[in-house]
Amino acid sequence: MSEKKAREFFSEQEKLAIRDAIVAAEKHTSGEIRVHVENHCKGDEVKHAEKVFARLKMNQTAERNGVLFFLAVLDRTFVIYGDAGINEKVPADFWDSIRDHMLPHFKAKEFTRGLCEGIRLAGNKLQEHFPHKEDDKDELSNDVSFS
Repeated sequence: MSEKKAREFFSEQEKLAIRDAIVAAEKHTSGEIRVHVENHCKGDEVKHAEKVFARLKMNQTAERNGVLFFLAVLDRTFVIYGDAGINEKVPADFWDSIRDHMLPHFKAKEFTRGLCEGIRLAGNKLQEHFPHKEDDKDELSNDVSFS
């Protein structure tokens, strides 16, 4: 059985569930959350996620409070990458703690559930440090992106 490639990894229903999790998390924060899926990660996964973060213009949000969930499905790796604004406010091991919460779901092949849980946790922390304001705009797409 061949492994699912990036664009086929999530069903349409799963993509909607992930999008809904992002929308729900962003209702309470000015932060921006994205999920990006590729087949492979070139080189160091954190550096690659940083490049994707910039390519998606996540480093251009007003408060520098974007969070990227990056998955390389054929390499079986993922990274949670936060921008400078949120990284200044969370403990150094914060993203690792979310990753550790997601891992059991991923190992059980419950990728959508794991992502939705991670998005919820990231959204809670974003809300704490970057609460939603009356004039907030959704600066970035909430749809899962691929390349």
